[in-house]
Amino acid sequence: MEMRRAPMIFSYRKLIVRLQYILLFIALTIVLYQVMSVVTDWIQPVNKYKTPTGKSVKAFGHEEITTKFDTGSMSERLRFFYWYGE
Repeated sequence: MEMRRAPMIFSYRKLIVRLQYILLFIALTIVLYQVMSVVTDWIQPVNKYKTPTGKSVKAFGHEEITTKFDTGSMSERLRFFYWYGE
């Protein structure tokens, strides 16, 4: 006796609806990425490394600052690290 397989019921309407949702999701993802890119460019300063003006001071300098703890023993350096957090 030969077993016949039932025909596969395939709804094109459901397929089209699912494809529309997938395409809408992809389109909105691209739009969100572009909006976030524009906002990121808008928020970032033009030259973040320029010398500050007015009463502002630059908090980071390129000078090498040495302390007496830089050349000390390991225990002194560790104590300095825990004390100042540097």
